[in-house]
Amino acid sequence: MRIARFVHPGGMSFGVVEGETIVAIEGHPFAEIKKTDQRWAVADVRLLSPILPSKVVCVGRNYVDHAAEHGAEVPKEPLLFLKPSTSVIGPNDPIRLPPQSKQVEHEAELAVVIGVTGARRVDRADAQKAVFGYTCANDVTARDLQRSDGQWTRAKGFDSFCPIGPWIDTAVDVSDAEVRCEVNEEVRQLGRTSQMVFDVPTLISYVSHVMTLLPGDVILTGTPAGVSPLKDGDLVSVQIAGLGDLRNPVLTL
Repeated sequence: MRIARFVHPGGMSFGVVEGETIVAIEGHPFAEIKKTDQRWAVADVRLLSPILPSKVVCVGRNYVDHAAEHGAEVPKEPLLFLKPSTSVIGPNDPIRLPPQSKQVEHEAELAVVIGVTGARRVDRADAQKAVFGYTCANDVTARDLQRSDGQWTRAKGFDSFCPIGPWIDTAVDVSDAEVRCEVNEEVRQLGRTSQMVFDVPTLISYVSHVMTLLPGDVILTGTPAGVSPLKDGDLVSVQIAGLGDLRNPVLTL
């Protein structure tokens, strides 16, 4: 099932995407899914970020080739950092280039959305039970600030630096999915989720032993090699097999 959050003539709703149609549901998707009789063509509504997380937990250097392109070692344990909820935007929302940075880069990533049970100190065997579904994400990064600051909060935390969408898929198999990033239809990143150093159950378990994961929280699982600068006027696309295409224009703030 594909779950989206969208704006329509009557307001804002969650809905189920069925082909080219979206059907509004009652309330929140973490409850029992009850479809209404309201439906629209996907092309006629505005898709929002499919979830509003309390926090976005990110994993650095989770692909060997990405670590290598920055001359960094692969960590022995997952390397965690946070993006604020205010960095989250949806499909077609602009990524804003801040004046503080001269080198803003894309990072295409698989995003894990935590379900209604949340996760606190779960073991790897039970971690999958905490997953509501998966979506595409872009861990936009001010690379020059990341290097100069020595920690990553500012570089990763600007408003608009976490596009998520276009929807959450609750049933897709992401064990070996292609992860692709295109800028102006030129392929910049191409990898597979099977190349992750730490897989999804390992990441959920590890994070849950550090902080409680609440329903709707998002884990970004790392990016393959090929990150490169974005400039004003670019159109960046994150595509993950089975999860759709997350597109965002790039504009100067």
